[in-house]
Amino acid sequence: MMYPMFYFDPSYVLILIGLLLSMAASAKVNSTYARYARVGARCGMTGAEAAKRLLNSQGIYDVTVRRVPGKLTDHYDPRNKTVNLSESVYGSTSIAAIGVAAHECGHAMQDAGGYVPLRVRGALVPVANFGAQISWPLILIGILFSSGSSSMLITLGILMFSLSVLFQLVTLPVEFNASSRAVNLLDRTGILAGQEVGQTRQVLSAAALTYVAAAAASILQLLRLLYLFGGNRRRD
Repeated sequence: MMYPMFYFDPSYVLILIGLLLSMAASAKVNSTYARYARVGARCGMTGAEAAKRLLNSQGIYDVTVRRVPGKLTDHYDPRNKTVNLSESVYGSTSIAAIGVAAHECGHAMQDAGGYVPLRVRGALVPVANFGAQISWPLILIGILFSSGSSSMLITLGILMFSLSVLFQLVTLPVEFNASSRAVNLLDRTGILAGQEVGQTRQVLSAAALTYVAAAAASILQLLRLLYLFGGNRRRD
């Protein structure tokens, strides 16, 4: 059984599109964040202070705000209920820092309220990680060995890869919802006001593009796998 090779085929344009989308999204979030990282918020609060105030305003007192190393490594961990803010966010009083901190608080609010997409994403994490790790080895083994089981291995590999695509898709509503909660709450609590709210929305919208680009790149990769191997199986 012969399978198409991975070089000199037109499907590479799908990988190129995904790469360009990811690069464009990364450039957009970096430039937008850098721009508003230089704009101080009138409230004078740091990212950490804003996060604590937002959490308390929603009656959330069991979530700890912590500093973590790195740049834009901010995340909410539902396992130990911590809002983890990077060094450039934790102690900064900029519009960008407060926006990012508020976004992570948005995830804490989702967790506290039992937001279903967040629960689904959490359940998919181990499955998606396993699928991402095992998919390519299965596909490569199926390509190398021309036997009756090779087609089955490739099909299984594609299915495993599909799990990571599903995770990327479920991530989108989770991230958009967290950003929406963040912007609305920053406005309602008065931590940001006037044009500051719009500026924070720009930061979070740019950050959301990275998730959209990641999902699009995963889908394009899946389409490429289906193009390479789905058509070949039909010809067998």
